[in-house]
Formats: sequence, C-alpha cells, structure tokens
Amino acid sequence: MYIGLGIVLLVLGLILAMDVITVDIDFVNDDALGTILIAAGVLAIVLSLLIAPPWRRDRVIHDERPLR
Repeated sequence: MYIGLGIVLLVLGLILAMDVITVDIDFVNDDALGTILIAAGVLAIVLSLLIAPPWRRDRVIHDERPLR
C-alpha cells in the first residue's frame, strides 16, 4: 500500500529536483523540496518492505468445528 505512495513521492521529488517543472513559491527552494520528497519516497518504500515483507505473510486457518 505504501509502495505506491513512495513511488509517487519519489517521482514528484525527481521532477522538482531535475527542474522538469519550475515552481515559484516564495521561501521554498525547488531543489530542497525535491530532495525532501525523494527522501520521503525512499523511506516510505523501505519501511513498507520492512513492515510487511511478502515472504512472511502466512495464512493460518484455524478450523474450530467439532469432528463428527
């Protein structure tokens, strides 16, 4: 779930850092904002892989019905 958010943040950060789009906001540096978004995107991707790795997802089904 958070991998998608991380990818979006990463792409937005790269767009701002590489000056593909220039945003003129007072008191905000485009390169600094791009770097912050890149770091947040990488952090979101890494944390999502550490918290819920797919190889550790075990499905355990407990059948509590009495035997006949």
